[in-house]
Amino acid sequence: MPESPAAVFERLCAAEQPGSRPGEARTGPPAEAGTGPDTGDNRGGIFDRAFVLGGSIAGLLAARVLADHARSVVIVERDDSAARTGVPQSLQVHTLLPGGLTQLERWFPGFAREAMDGGALAPASDGIAVYTDGVRHVRTPNPDFLTASRPFVETLLRRRTLATPGIEVVKGQATGLTYQDGAVRAVRYETPDGVERTGSADFVVDAMGRSSRLADWLERDGWERPGLERKRIDINYATGFFKRAEDPPAVATAVARTSAAFADRTQAALNAVEDGRWMVLLAGYGDNRPGRTEEDFRARCGDLPPVFGEAVGGELVGEIRTYHQADSRRRHFSRLGRVPGRLIAVGDAVASFNPIYGQGMASAALHASCLSEYLRGGPDLAAPARRFFELQDVVVDAAWSISTSADAARFPDERKPSVRVRLHRWVTDQVVAATIIDERIATRFNAVTCMTAHPSSLASLGTALRALSVNRRARRGATGHRA
Repeated sequence: MPESPAAVFERLCAAEQPGSRPGEARTGPPAEAGTGPDTGDNRGGIFDRAFVLGGSIAGLLAARVLADHARSVVIVERDDSAARTGVPQSLQVHTLLPGGLTQLERWFPGFAREAMDGGALAPASDGIAVYTDGVRHVRTPNPDFLTASRPFVETLLRRRTLATPGIEVVKGQATGLTYQDGAVRAVRYETPDGVERTGSADFVVDAMGRSSRLADWLERDGWERPGLERKRIDINYATGFFKRAEDPPAVATAVARTSAAFADRTQAALNAVEDGRWMVLLAGYGDNRPGRTEEDFRARCGDLPPVFGEAVGGELVGEIRTYHQADSRRRHFSRLGRVPGRLIAVGDAVASFNPIYGQGMASAALHASCLSEYLRGGPDLAAPARRFFELQDVVVDAAWSISTSADAARFPDERKPSVRVRLHRWVTDQVVAATIIDERIATRFNAVTCMTAHPSSLASLGTALRALSVNRRARRGATGHRA
């Protein structure tokens, strides 16, 4: 009997590093690139050289996993630092959800402690505030957040990755692949001085992000192009850094959401980050383009819960930075009939979500867990990596369902939804409403949104009935209060 997606998701969320690293038993220097033995189908053994195209969070974690299986891992990245030009949203607020933090700690023990030593914060439960339409949610057990800017997290991750034996970075930009016997066997890339180079490869990971060109390469080279699914979101971001007086602050992270009835209002998030700063984000949909000037930014924060107004009371550091994302995207590699072996894709190259839900880094980290399970399963590397894509689908499906179901309310399908879909949406609305006032449901809901539990955990009859009961009591109480 096949495993349920929930069971697979739970296993992929494991915190323990699987087994000992094969590389620890090796002696002598890594084999020179391309000179090692041809490992053929390589059922569970160490292959010679792997390439990771892109030094994103997804790429760095993939490189760390590959280091357990390859004699050398080469990351092809055009930028020298974590402030990469290919990530225009890098200076917007990012949240390292517990599901992602667990994986970072799994592959890089002590990561959280090192981050905190550098200025990141790990707020206790009373230091996390979530509001919906101005009403603060009930507190839940500490979900183990780490608050820091994305460049800070990525810089630390890059340093830890490159300290791993066998991993190196080559500055350049990938331009294509070459194939042999139905599998990828080399990577072509261009160096900053315009020189075209080719590197032999036993395994290749596309971590080139949302604008990945892999689909174009596959189509050009006679393979199938992965289908691209888009969901309109039309979201606008504005983020500012402000000097923080209190260290540590009473509230280190806060989120101000709106319900569907007030979707046109500005939403917001803030984190206390390194260097004694607040990182404050305003978000709006459609024509709502918040905070393009310092005056507008501060004024809008004044209409939010008090913690936001207090955060922007200090000196603005730098400028207000804006970002627009038109849609969520998902490339369906698992549906391909013809795809070369020795090739996978991770991170935003596979799926990029509405950034307001903060799932990107956690999802990318869980893709590394998928890669580890796939490689440790002794796959035939010459064949398409279908098992990897199946595992990855479980992670992407979970994140995709969370973000796109909420976004669907803003852009309803012209076709009338089925009775089943309408019932599911209604129950979901009841559960979301109950998270504001019921600790048990809020805890379950947070586990799903933090990517430590599968969305099916919210679909039980008991959860639905409890949500209905909680909301009914709340309505009765409100009616009695008005009377």
